[in-house]
Amino acid sequence: MSAATLNPHGLDSHTVAFYQRAIGVLQEADVPFLVGGAYALACYAGITRHTKDFDIFVLPRDCRRVLETLAAAGYDTELTFPHWLGKGYQGDTFIDVIFSSGNGVATVDDEWFTHAVDAEVFEAAVRLCPAEEMIWSKSFVVERERYDGADINHLLHACAPSLDWRRMLRRFNSNWRVLLSHLILFGFVYPAERAKVPAWVLTELLNRLQNEIATSAPDEHLCRGTLLSREQYLVDIGRWGYEDARLQPRGPMNARDIAHWTAAIHTDK
Repeated sequence: MSAATLNPHGLDSHTVAFYQRAIGVLQEADVPFLVGGAYALACYAGITRHTKDFDIFVLPRDCRRVLETLAAAGYDTELTFPHWLGKGYQGDTFIDVIFSSGNGVATVDDEWFTHAVDAEVFEAAVRLCPAEEMIWSKSFVVERERYDGADINHLLHACAPSLDWRRMLRRFNSNWRVLLSHLILFGFVYPAERAKVPAWVLTELLNRLQNEIATSAPDEHLCRGTLLSREQYLVDIGRWGYEDARLQPRGPMNARDIAHWTAAIHTDK
């Protein structure tokens, strides 16, 4: 994929300067990071959606170093959620320092950097999160107040023929039904574009579904809904006795991080 350029037109000069300085500070400190979120989506799909935050993705081991670098440059910082997110900010303008996902599944690893794409954002040469990893992490955002399905469809519309689908299948792993659900919706949203998703990918996933149908359901009282929404399935694990699929050792999160993430539901809205 060729490099892309994002014109910052539409943001006020203070916000643009805030982002530009943060990028420069991190690059001068030689801290590896990738640009994601709305600004990566703009580069990939040409959809501009200016927000009050700027998403950068880092390896988990580099999060504290990024926050320390920003703090030394005069930014206020916090490790908002120790399992996935920190912030650098001045007033109401933020940089989100992301190293995993709210459900703990889509942790940033070296492959994000191996497959990153060169781009120019706010007149700075940066690297973007790969489209595959963006789709992977966004696929689990299925909240009442936020659903990233449209972002996924726009990424597929722009990038599907060139995606590394085998890496995508490996990323989703046992959560392959989530990927299948988004691919089915893509064909619904864009009937004439459905062939952009290789037929073998859908055949592979539908074969998995057919094999599941032919076997007995597992003997476990498990709810995976918490991987999609931190709020809407609390009744399942709190009152109906379902096991939380996020909880270790089965899942990626410990009880303390789940409690912290749940307690912030109302303050984050």
